[in-house]
Amino acid sequence: MIFFVAKFQMNSRYLALAAAFIATTIYGINHTVAKEVMPVYIGSAGFIMIRLLGATALFWLISLFTPKEKIESKDILKIVFASILGMCTNMLAFFRGLELSTPINSGVIITLSPVLVLILSYFFLKEKVTMKKILGIIIGFSGALFLIINSSKIGINAPNIPLGNSFFLLNASAYAGYLIIVKPLTAKYNIFTLMKWLFLIGLVLSTPITYNQFVEVEWAELPWYAIWRMIYVVIGTTFMTYLLNIYALKTLSPTVIGSFIYLQPIITIIFALLTANDTLDSTKIIACLLVFIGVYLVSIKNKND
Repeated sequence: MIFFVAKFQMNSRYLALAAAFIATTIYGINHTVAKEVMPVYIGSAGFIMIRLLGATALFWLISLFTPKEKIESKDILKIVFASILGMCTNMLAFFRGLELSTPINSGVIITLSPVLVLILSYFFLKEKVTMKKILGIIIGFSGALFLIINSSKIGINAPNIPLGNSFFLLNASAYAGYLIIVKPLTAKYNIFTLMKWLFLIGLVLSTPITYNQFVEVEWAELPWYAIWRMIYVVIGTTFMTYLLNIYALKTLSPTVIGSFIYLQPIITIIFALLTANDTLDSTKIIACLLVFIGVYLVSIKNKND
């Protein structure tokens, strides 16, 4: 009996790690996909309204076929704060930063998020901060930073890099806070119950900021080039990544989930290689090894965990 329980727990952990990896892969591609649409076809705030509208509709539709759950009154405020951080501040800050700065700069600053998650997990979730996790964070951060610093592709269409970078920092901080707040909630509620309320609250709270740019979009004149990117962002970057990360959080700690961010620059490189927009060199190979070692050290489970 003990053997089957242990095997089930191991399989659950592998599935959670796979979910976190898939979410990271989707988001790694998003850096380029979303940047190519803004601000020519839609502003960053309008894009967020599309994301929230689409994901909210999908989660509420699916929730019709899942068991009904009532949110306890003591958790309502937690869900509101999680939504403000994860569905409002996080999204708005990242896309505004991407509109003003470059994908490479976003790759640098977003690597601060796992460090913030580790610190917040220690104080608020009493998560054990082992030397192995600290070493993994440092190695992963070094690999991501090494890749970005040695990248020759600077990027264009960046009208205000300092302000954009400030938004990236706000994005990283908000995402870290979101993971910490939502982690305990994943143990109490069904994934779709959480997601439908988080996104609905985020949609309502962000509408005063996003509505004007949303209605300015010339929907009838959008080329397929822009449409498929918007669909990718709504279904992939929003619906799938949030769903997969919440699923992973049921088994993994916020620190482990956060460490997968280090893979995003690597995913971006792989995507560029597959689409013949980049070449493989020693810099990328070294960076990949450092990142994978770092994520491995953070994600492996200790015997006493």
